[in-house]
Amino acid sequence: MALNKVTRKKGPVVAKNIVYDGVALKSGLEKYMYKALKDANIDFRYEAYTFELVPAFVFVNSCIERQSNGKGEFAERGKKKVLNLKYTPDFVGKDFIIETKGRANESFPLRWKLFKKWMIDNNDYRTLYKPQNQRDCDDVITLLKQR
Repeated sequence: MALNKVTRKKGPVVAKNIVYDGVALKSGLEKYMYKALKDANIDFRYEAYTFELVPAFVFVNSCIERQSNGKGEFAERGKKKVLNLKYTPDFVGKDFIIETKGRANESFPLRWKLFKKWMIDNNDYRTLYKPQNQRDCDDVITLLKQR
């Protein structure tokens, strides 16, 4: 007798865009955090700030590669401008930054580390929070109220 095997989806979850309170949020977890901050009367801005983690530069060397998506011909792709690397946190308050992140894509951990370095390099001493579920969001609200 064969047992039915339950399989789980692999890879990143594609979050659904949600409009709440006239604001286009990128996931249900962002909506939960947004509502929790509003209900707690905590002042914040949603995706209002973008930080440049690595400035744009010109790569003057030769570079033989495919396009970044792995497609196209294996050809010269160097000797041109490389775009900057930016980061936009979800919620920013006077003394805190919140990044809601259910399941991170593969580039997020590097961007998160670079953002932490940017904060130290720029003497930005706000507290970072990275709730990954609704319970974490509730804990963030509790911690913010205690400040």
